[in-house]
Amino acid sequence: MSGHSKWHTIKHKKGAADAKRGKIFTRIIKELTVASRNGGGDPDMNPRLRTIIADAKQVNMPADNIKRAIRRGTGEEEGVNYEEIMYEGYGPGGVAVIVDTITDNRNRTVSEVRHIFGKYGGNLGEANSVGWMFDKKGLVVVDKAKAQEDTLMSAALDAGADDMKDEGDVWEVTCSPENHQAVLDAVKALGLEPDRSEVAMLPQNYVTIEGKAVAQMMKLMEALDDCDDTRNVWTNADFEEKDIEASLA
Repeated sequence: MSGHSKWHTIKHKKGAADAKRGKIFTRIIKELTVASRNGGGDPDMNPRLRTIIADAKQVNMPADNIKRAIRRGTGEEEGVNYEEIMYEGYGPGGVAVIVDTITDNRNRTVSEVRHIFGKYGGNLGEANSVGWMFDKKGLVVVDKAKAQEDTLMSAALDAGADDMKDEGDVWEVTCSPENHQAVLDAVKALGLEPDRSEVAMLPQNYVTIEGKAVAQMMKLMEALDDCDDTRNVWTNADFEEKDIEASLA
């Protein structure tokens, strides 16, 4: 299993995947506002907005909250002006880290992100210091127990997917960002609900870290993920199962 998948598994085990309901709502409201500002408030004409609305409904966000966030994005209501910023840096062992944020105060966010990197053995880098090591891809992750390999692969490829990889307990389907919605729709048309679906920064190659560096990296990733302005965190770090279990102990 790639380090990317392992991190999401670890988040689930630690309960760090936005365990607080209020934080989930805050992130989704930001996403709704930005998506509607960039692509309009009609989900039928804005695939990104349609996906986020589905996420909002999945966590039982009230319809009024969804509508207000969209109206703020389209300028029909006054509200906070959010912007999307990616930060790049290095973690323990020199591994690459990308932090995707949505913020209404870039000075506050960069200060907090820099502090977290420094606290856990990393450092914030310049723009494109590590970004060139990653590719922007659509990603749809499906539990193996839910899907037949041939059926899933055929549907995904027909919808524009580039590849499907065996990642332990899951299938990882990748595609261009432009084809992400079509691939996601094709997977759902099979009656499958993906474990995860996003446009992600996927590393071209992984760097293995061991021992104490793994525990330190876990703390760095968790702290970055817990930052209020963080939308997602990606890394090219890879680690052994024994070191993961030790870091969770």
